[in-house]
Amino acid sequence: MKLALRSMALVAACATGMAVTLQAEAANWLMLQGAEKPGTAPRAKLWGFLQPTYRATDGTDLQAGPWKGQEAQFNQIAPQLSSNKQFSIARARIGVRGTGFPLNSKINYFFLAEFGSNGITWPAGGKGAAKITDASVTFNYIPGARIRAGQFKTPGAEEGLQAIHVFDYVNFTNVTNQLLLERFFDSDGSVAGNVNAPNGPVSAFRDIGVQIFDTFKTGAWNTSYALMFGNGNGIARGDNNGELDSYYYVSTEKVFAGQGGRVESLKLFAWYQTGKRTLLTGATQTEGSYDRTRNGLGLTFRRNKIRAAAEYIMADGMIFNGTDGGAVVGAMNNAGTAKAGFNILPEDKANGYYVHFGYMVLPKLELDVRYDV
Repeated sequence: MKLALRSMALVAACATGMAVTLQAEAANWLMLQGAEKPGTAPRAKLWGFLQPTYRATDGTDLQAGPWKGQEAQFNQIAPQLSSNKQFSIARARIGVRGTGFPLNSKINYFFLAEFGSNGITWPAGGKGAAKITDASVTFNYIPGARIRAGQFKTPGAEEGLQAIHVFDYVNFTNVTNQLLLERFFDSDGSVAGNVNAPNGPVSAFRDIGVQIFDTFKTGAWNTSYALMFGNGNGIARGDNNGELDSYYYVSTEKVFAGQGGRVESLKLFAWYQTGKRTLLTGATQTEGSYDRTRNGLGLTFRRNKIRAAAEYIMADGMIFNGTDGGAVVGAMNNAGTAKAGFNILPEDKANGYYVHFGYMVLPKLELDVRYDV
């Protein structure tokens, strides 16, 4: 069970430029991230945020296995995995968004870059480097079918779509982190001695492609949809296998009060995404194509002082399976015969869920608790 301790990860939002506040759980993220109405936004608005963070674990060593007595990978602080306690700038993002691109109010653009210390800028086994996380243009010409092209968040799970600077907790749930935050590898990790480091940044719940989406208002309900096709190869790089990923999303939201990011509502949503991954597997490291499918459904609720959310997520193929023996990647086992490396299960299945409840005890103080599997 995890409590929301915002003091452990101070987020300094400056000129956010997104119509959201700390009460944004039930927001319609499809419409808030780069879909301003014509004439309602400036030509360019600079925005960004910082997340200075301190994290610590007990640093308990592995209790069994070939790496017994050595440091446990899951007790080291990401992304460097070199200490069990540290201060860091977990996120440092700056961007610009607006309309009138180049001189047309029906076209929106959205640009954001990451300079912090995390899996985007510092993939395990790699070196730190700033990365562009978002670079998209949205065309608002066709009623009922807005078109977004470029690099942007994929329509999917609530935690993936939610703007991170208004996130309710310091970390993602286990199910989101393990099954949805994709890491990209060349191999399944079968060969002893191959640390199998990621070949690029984490997906950050983003892809490069094109999306058709919109929201329709019917009485007190807002119904949204999204259909996207993308490379399926993460951010800041092109396709690697000639196979496009497809993404499908639908939600319906009953609005009780508010607008933009300060919405009191009940939102029900479902999503599905599927694609192919190329991977070297087995002792012979034979190249093969493997399915990666994810889907889920859930709800969010906010009204008066109460906030709640729940989501169930299923995964088929390309399951991230941690490191050999739970050891820090690159560590030699006690017998001196193998190094710990990352592993992927290309044909396995997994599932998980989370439930979350919050209560606003004061106008500026909300207590949140969640349970995730």
